[in-house]
Amino acid sequence: MTDSFSFEAIGTRWRVDTGAPLVAEQRADVLRLAEEYDALYSRFREDSGVSALAASGGFLPLPAHGADLGRLLRTLHDVTGGGVSPLVGERLAALGYDAAYSFVPTAGPEPSRTWDGLLTWTDDGVALGAPALLDVGAAGKGQLVDLMLEYLVAAGHSDVIVDASGDMRRAATGTITIGLEHPYDASSAIGTVDLGSAALCASASNRRVWGDGLHHVLDARTGRCVDTVVATWVLADDAMTADGLCTALFVADPADLARVFDFDYVLVYSDGRARTSAALQGALFT
Repeated sequence: MTDSFSFEAIGTRWRVDTGAPLVAEQRADVLRLAEEYDALYSRFREDSGVSALAASGGFLPLPAHGADLGRLLRTLHDVTGGGVSPLVGERLAALGYDAAYSFVPTAGPEPSRTWDGLLTWTDDGVALGAPALLDVGAAGKGQLVDLMLEYLVAAGHSDVIVDASGDMRRAATGTITIGLEHPYDASSAIGTVDLGSAALCASASNRRVWGDGLHHVLDARTGRCVDTVVATWVLADDAMTADGLCTALFVADPADLARVFDFDYVLVYSDGRARTSAALQGALFT
């Protein structure tokens, strides 16, 4: 790669690598995309659109890409029987993963409120019939990866990788080999996958841990932290879908998701077992 651009956005570290130099205007536009996305969806900002909905309900207009996010979240919600839901935000906050990062629970696990009758997500925006705290983290970071990559491709870059701390998408010829970080040892890998012009996303329950067995991956049907799965990786055409499926694999069987989505995966259970899709282009180490 000729150029590399690193920055902080939406609470994580990003890196953009390109085969041709990134001009100043393009760097500024990438940062603008991140700021605009954060201003809409961050539940950690008092001035965000999501925080306004949490305070008073009502309607939040969204840009065109908001419709894509809403459709994916609704599909994941339905396929997982409600296990994945943007209404999990208030349950995460109650367990301590709140806007102040207090990591002090104020309530025990409870199911998230149900989508129907409360949340309406249309092509124009999202509406709440009553105040509620949304969390789009199941797929939002992946969508922002897509928005950045698609902007750079439209700007003329034919060799580019956008990497948001392990959630990445690549547009280029050929393939590269990516190591899969061991969920209990960041200095080692459990295997590799080959990435072409596609997306690879990952999720691990040990990335944000606090209290006694508390972490950021909840089953919205129970409000409890998932303790049967510790890490997931998904290869898909776009990062939004890959990111969403990483979350869904914590609460649903891959076979159920495969009836709706085209993807490859690696799944590591808490008892040490690993499971992969049959067509996965890669290998797990023994």
